[in-house]
Amino acid sequence: MVLPEIGHMAPNFTLQNQREDTIILKKFRAEKNVFVYFYPRANSPVCTVQACAIRDYKAEFDALNTVVLAISPDPVERLQSFELKQSLNFDLLADSGHKIAKKYGIWQLKKFMGKENMGVVRTSFFIGQDGRLKHIFPRVKVKTHHEEVLSVIRGYVL
Repeated sequence: MVLPEIGHMAPNFTLQNQREDTIILKKFRAEKNVFVYFYPRANSPVCTVQACAIRDYKAEFDALNTVVLAISPDPVERLQSFELKQSLNFDLLADSGHKIAKKYGIWQLKKFMGKENMGVVRTSFFIGQDGRLKHIFPRVKVKTHHEEVLSVIRGYVL
């Protein structure tokens, strides 16, 4: 699968969040920047490290007029548990059919411990207020990912 191209309009999506609200990407246009990150599974150790770091820096994302949207193939119920258990303060979106992960080119064949299966390749996207893709983060280091993302966003916003 192919990632969307920088400079092009980000593929739109409509998904339910952990509170069963409908979130539509294009509704943020002309108002907010959007940081979208895809992760494989709620409540897993690595995904928890990434989510908690972003949670702890939410005020900095807000100061840069940037909304955070986290997308996984988990059902809404699992996202509710993840939010409560980790006190998360941003939208977790359910892409249980992998439709959006496929649109963004990150639903791919993965190899782990000698087994192959399809899954989310941890990837993030920064989308400007104009709805265009500004930056792709293809190789995410979960412990420092929030710092890298904030640095890139500052370059566009400040």
